[in-house]
Amino acid sequence: MKKLFVTFALMLAALGIQAKDIKTLVVTTNPQMHCDNCEKKIKGNLRFEKGVKTIDCNIPDQLVTITYDSEKTKPEALIKAFEKFGYTATQVTTDGKKQDAKGTKKSGK
Repeated sequence: MKKLFVTFALMLAALGIQAKDIKTLVVTTNPQMHCDNCEKKIKGNLRFEKGVKTIDCNIPDQLVTITYDSEKTKPEALIKAFEKFGYTATQVTTDGKKQDAKGTKKSGK
């Protein structure tokens, strides 16, 4: 029984060490998404970027939400990745304002 307990404790400790630093990036695109093909194009191209975990496109709100491993990539690299397939991405902050790649807030939504 002791061996089982020690083995279990070591497994839990190993899982704690492997914890990732997962972050979320929300962007809006230009040209705007207007159909399912736009969503497929974005998801199909971004899924190959290093560190990307999930991609969620919200066509009515014109938002792309990306969860990524911050140890493998940065928001600037993800924003730049949109250019590879003909889009320009602009980060949206939590207060709903657009933000350029350098972090400067812009007015509007």
